Amino acid sequence: MKFRPLGDRVVVRRIKEDQKTAGGIIIPDTVAEKPQEGEVISVGPGALDESGKRVAPEVKAGDYVLFGKWSGTEVKLDGEELLIMKESDIMGVLEGRKGKK
Repeated sequence: MKFRPLGDRVVVRRIKEDQKTAGGIIIPDTVAEKPQEGEVISVGPGALDESGKRVAPEVKAGDYVLFGKWSGTEVKLDGEELLIMKESDIMGVLEGRKGKK
């Protein structure tokens, strides 16, 4: 299924972090904090300003970003857990980051 966000919304896939401490202790999902890092999957056309002109989004599909701990709404599309959030919830782009799942 294809999903196209509206306005200044962005679809992000969380990047899973290692579930093991440096000492080798495995952290169960129930106590592990959710990652605040993800890959942008899809971006809306941008928000409208006061004059009705479209403001182009600063992020694009494929960017790796940092976002707030409680940002976005979790959804499940085609069996994959994704986040839909406003572009303003994104704190920044991780430059030079290569994919890691």
